Amino acid sequence: MRILSLLAGALLALASVTAFADATVPTKDIAGASDPAWLKRYEGSFIVSYEHRRFDAISFPASKLLPSADPEERDSNNNRPRRAARTVKAEGEYTRLLYVAPEDRSTLEVMRNYISEIKSAGGRLLYGCTNHECGGEFEGNDHGGGTQGLLEQIYPGNRVKDANFSNGKCASGTDPQEQRYLLAQLPDGNGGTRTLAVYVYQIGDKTYCSALKDRTGVLVVAVSPKPMDNKMVTVTSDEMKRALETAGHIALYGIYFDTNKSQVKPESKPTLEQIANLLKQLPNLRLGVVGHTDDVGDDASNLRLSQRRADAVVAALVEDYGIAESRLAPSGAGETKPVVPNSNDAARAKNRRVELVKL
Repeated sequence: MRILSLLAGALLALASVTAFADATVPTKDIAGASDPAWLKRYEGSFIVSYEHRRFDAISFPASKLLPSADPEERDSNNNRPRRAARTVKAEGEYTRLLYVAPEDRSTLEVMRNYISEIKSAGGRLLYGCTNHECGGEFEGNDHGGGTQGLLEQIYPGNRVKDANFSNGKCASGTDPQEQRYLLAQLPDGNGGTRTLAVYVYQIGDKTYCSALKDRTGVLVVAVSPKPMDNKMVTVTSDEMKRALETAGHIALYGIYFDTNKSQVKPESKPTLEQIANLLKQLPNLRLGVVGHTDDVGDDASNLRLSQRRADAVVAALVEDYGIAESRLAPSGAGETKPVVPNSNDAARAKNRRVELVKL
């Protein structure tokens, strides 16, 4: 009898764990998740999966998914690949959000709300499809031995970090019952372009995931233009010396400011230290410190901003490193001397700089 009692207790405990592990109807966002400031969600939706990267790249499908030319080709999960003939590649600040919409909201209603929001923000639709028009199979991103679907093109299984049996794992891993997809681009307000993919679908059924069955899932992948952080920008004092001797000036990208601000940020310290070392090594050296901006904003404002930034660099060298103010001459050039055309965000980042000029 004792053995039977222990067995019954074990089975009861297992059932309790299993029940606890089941997906549940979400009532709040998962910890650490948030919408991009520029993008609204469908009202009443909750985030069940989230990923943010400071800089990443993705190729969004911009046409129907088609079979591989090689009928024997398989991916790492033994699925038959499907690829779009046209894609739109975007790189920059990457955010992926997976929402569960309120009960009884159709995929059509949710998608039309997103389309309306995109258009009201001045965006344009690049591509859209519904159900089998999209190509591929109705598959989630957690399967093998089948055929790739659209969902896993924009949210591959190898990017899934959600725990097993969680709402996030269930919402992306189950097979959609219907699907709608759009790809759009929107102005970012600074001359750049954001790229946005929205995939709206009816969540299917799967063991441990029945609480989400037939709910509308909303997968959003957004990429905003942002230059890649350059972690190799600290120029040594010896390099500065050589450039000043040969060219008479050197552009520095290791002095940082917030947008439209002139306060020198703490991460500028390594570059400031090298400038101070140079000046201490060469006690007779005098330098012009010239601030440069990109072309965002009007000419007069940029000129004033560049002057304030040059003043701030000089103040930091004087106050924090003991350099005589008489050896430094701050000035601002605004946007008047770009090193490359201000054609995109990466180019604008190149033009935002502080230059040292030998006097």
